[in-house]
Amino acid sequence: MDSGCGEYSAYMGHPGTSVSMFSSIRGIGIQQHEQSWAEFEDCTGIKITFEGSDDFERELRKRVKQGGAPDVALIPQPGLLADLARAGAVKPAPDKVRANVAKWFSADWSRYGTVDNVLYGAPYTANVKSFVWYSPKMFAERGYSVPATWADMVALSDRIAADGVKPWCLGIESGTATGWPVTDWLEDVMLREAGADVYDQWVEHKIPFDDPRVVRALDRVGAILRNPKYVHGSVKSVVSTSFQDAGLPVLEGKCALYRQASFYAETWPKSATIAPDGDIFAFALPPIDPAKGRQILVAGEFVGAFTERPEVQAVTTYLTTPEWANKRVRIGGAVSANKGFDPANAQTSVEKLSAELLTDATVTVRFDGSDLMPAAVGAGTFWTGMTDWVKGADTGKTLHHIETTWPR
Repeated sequence: MDSGCGEYSAYMGHPGTSVSMFSSIRGIGIQQHEQSWAEFEDCTGIKITFEGSDDFERELRKRVKQGGAPDVALIPQPGLLADLARAGAVKPAPDKVRANVAKWFSADWSRYGTVDNVLYGAPYTANVKSFVWYSPKMFAERGYSVPATWADMVALSDRIAADGVKPWCLGIESGTATGWPVTDWLEDVMLREAGADVYDQWVEHKIPFDDPRVVRALDRVGAILRNPKYVHGSVKSVVSTSFQDAGLPVLEGKCALYRQASFYAETWPKSATIAPDGDIFAFALPPIDPAKGRQILVAGEFVGAFTERPEVQAVTTYLTTPEWANKRVRIGGAVSANKGFDPANAQTSVEKLSAELLTDATVTVRFDGSDLMPAAVGAGTFWTGMTDWVKGADTGKTLHHIETTWPR
């Protein structure tokens, strides 16, 4: 064994083997992830072949159905993980993975990867979804301040509109996942307005999808997203504009605010400085009731294994360790919910802000609701329903239709 490979001793014994990994990660993210386990590969002799797809969910289901499932998938939707586990496709996590998850992750993160009291998916990387991107330069020039409350944010929106700029950017196109940016808005408002307990009941369908509190939350979202004085572009352009492109007009001063997750940092042009005093930065979506504290919506991937070979278990075990989490974060473009993750390893100002929120015990954290719901709803009628709603469909009827599609 090479003298520099001591930390990988627990994963030795499988040279010349390979493990296939499939995910929704694309672009520079592929190189960043490959770099994070390059030393593991060199020391153990296990080759990880990594593939990303922009049609991940449908492609994964297709491969599973046709008998060509990958060894490992990085699944961003616990609802999809649950479907695959109950179908017998994803294997229960091995003992070492379960031990690592119990030691290094919170009960909530463990719960998100658990199906019928069995752990199937180990948490991987995390991201903060409740960010609002803005231009610090524009704010400084016009005397705007980052809002501390929802009411402040609405007042700021009115002021920006009065100054002749559309306050909000919006684009919901995302291929077969079109509509998901609006589900995030609704989930954020449900968490802030109804509280974490009611949010959990809604996600778990212990209250109807169209509960009056959900109707009220979507009406609050509509006061922003269906307000022509607030939103840049027409209804038609909003539906056809990709969420990747939708925020870029902030840099041109065509709109001032864009609610999108921390991973959107990778979308801004390399020429744009991302910093509190730079071309672009982000603040956490503020609370509706400050007395209830701060809340954030988070998301992330879960490591699900479709085979149980020893080399596959070695890979999945390594990916649950603080050693891997800190390597990955030091590369940039990611943060982690692993308790052994050192926030000092965060590479950018946005990642540092994300790390602060993820590790702040006073912040109420909940996972993306649509990702937790059964895939038929969370990755189906919820997405399409919110697309129809943006086009003008009635709030109550839209939510009721989604309620009727919940698997019985």
